[in-house]
Amino acid sequence: MKNSRIFLSPPHMTGNEQHYIEEAFKSNWIAPVGPNIDAFEKEIAEYVGAKGAVAVSSGTAAIHLALSLLNVQRGDRVFCTSLTFVATANPIVYQGAEPVFIDSEPESWNMSPIALEKALSEAYRKRQLPKAVILVHLYGQSAKIDQIQALCDLYKVPLVEDAAESLGSLYKGQHTGTFGEFGIYSFNGNKIITTSGGGMLVSNNLEALERAKFLAAQARDKALHYQHSTTGFNYRMSNILAGVGRAQLEVIDQRVEARRRLYERYKRKLTMLTGLQFMPELQDTTTNRWLTVFTLDSEHSNVLPEQLIMKMSSQNIEARPVWKPLHLQPLFRDCQYFSHRPHEDISKELFLTGICLPSGSNLTDLEQNRVIACVQDVFEKAVNKEGII
Repeated sequence: MKNSRIFLSPPHMTGNEQHYIEEAFKSNWIAPVGPNIDAFEKEIAEYVGAKGAVAVSSGTAAIHLALSLLNVQRGDRVFCTSLTFVATANPIVYQGAEPVFIDSEPESWNMSPIALEKALSEAYRKRQLPKAVILVHLYGQSAKIDQIQALCDLYKVPLVEDAAESLGSLYKGQHTGTFGEFGIYSFNGNKIITTSGGGMLVSNNLEALERAKFLAAQARDKALHYQHSTTGFNYRMSNILAGVGRAQLEVIDQRVEARRRLYERYKRKLTMLTGLQFMPELQDTTTNRWLTVFTLDSEHSNVLPEQLIMKMSSQNIEARPVWKPLHLQPLFRDCQYFSHRPHEDISKELFLTGICLPSGSNLTDLEQNRVIACVQDVFEKAVNKEGII
């Protein structure tokens, strides 16, 4: 019998979601308004230590609202992490602004303070400072927030944290997503907790969050009739999905612990393989290890990332490359890019050498053993110079 499919990061339901869903149906609160939404916003804000939160339809919507609140307009520039999913940068384009991409650095794989400083310095000289900097906490690992925030403060540029992948991660004891002017989280089906589809905008600026709620609900003016003076969006989360999120949030700490345990076991079993290097964890940070990720040095291991991914696929195991950097995407081919150091494109190197392993919090020991055995088998055959696939 063929082995069952092992997914990269599947949803992990608690069983309590149905309780909140039934409450929504019984009370007939099934629209993008209701007690589950109010409670979910309050509970997320309390969990991460923000003053407020707005539940929306996706993390992308939350970024778009943040840029709208910062008055990003056509002709403006926004600096953005390059090594990320396209959803981070798409809202920049929605606003008619120009993305400028910033390289990663080796210690966190996140935005390089060195590259950001070069970009901000040049922009200041040219009187073209960006309207915002969007910082991503990749695969759950915090960026070097202190250094990046200091640069943003120096040049008086607002910081937006794309913490879509890092709910539950800490930087010096503080939750990612709560350092900048705005933070965003994603509850997509593959995230550490899920609402099927959804996101959250958090901030300590309560006035701005009220404005976000207004914009997210089609920007309807206070009037008896339907009147609109501002372009709005249909971005509010439904009361049903917010109920799913409430049940998921109840177990967030267990989900983080489970993914960290998976990482530690992968590391124990695979770290001795030549040329394999796991994504680091910065000092004074705790990553949620949303995904366990490593790079391969093919010169030393004789294993290519695509060979390993194809082998796992043949064993019904889902593994993926690291995100393709946005400055290498056809969509953004004409956008400016600042590398970590001259002739050193860290994000490109991570893309070419990185692999994401199955990391779901509901992954069983037997399933993880299958993944580990597959990786070990590929390396053993490479050492013995046998065919890998």
